[in-house]
Amino acid sequence: MIFLKIYFRTCSKILLNHTNESYKNMAIKQRDGSYAVVLDAAITTPQELKKIAEVLEKYGVSLIKFSESQRMVIVGVDPEKVEEMCNEMGVKLANAVGRVVRSIKFCPGNTLCVMGLQNTIEMAQKLKKFDGMELPGKLKIAIAGCSNSCTEPAVRDIGLMGTKDGYTIFVGGSAGRKPRIGYVLAEKVSPEDAEKLVEKIIEFYKANAKNGQRLGDFIDSIGFEEFKKAVL
Repeated sequence: MIFLKIYFRTCSKILLNHTNESYKNMAIKQRDGSYAVVLDAAITTPQELKKIAEVLEKYGVSLIKFSESQRMVIVGVDPEKVEEMCNEMGVKLANAVGRVVRSIKFCPGNTLCVMGLQNTIEMAQKLKKFDGMELPGKLKIAIAGCSNSCTEPAVRDIGLMGTKDGYTIFVGGSAGRKPRIGYVLAEKVSPEDAEKLVEKIIEFYKANAKNGQRLGDFIDSIGFEEFKKAVL
């Protein structure tokens, strides 16, 4: 039986202080003065969902939705009760806004999907270490297990698309207001080398990009070939 790791950890007090700058990355203020917070819950179990639902009902949460990045958005949260609520659920808040690594979106990969060619869940676990890292601009990562690209890796800052020979790595893509297809940085990359390459991309971007500059804009500013030489 395959064990699917659940990404729930206890909330940190410093992130839950809504007067603290760090908290601004963790919540989105609503029109009525309440907050929407994001739980990192891409993979869970019926038991965990039941526990979460019971706690949210206790705290009078008005709405739950799932974001396009596969995260659970809790709407209508009293900022004074966030820490207490999260501790009862035993969950971690995810970064909702800010110039940080925002999310790691992934499909089931070959763990569950008949089309999957790579173990995307394992890769997502490995890349989880970058979650919340402060950067010059926001950065989103997507991992797809095959060329169907259900997680849209070609339009993320860093995208990994699984093939029978490893991963194709995209960089500089984005959706939203300024959609763009990312550059193909490398192909037939092993899972081990893909993890290392993602780390090199993030480190180079962090060290050299201007404040507020997204990865794609940074690549354009120095030229793709120069960027490629620096990270490969």
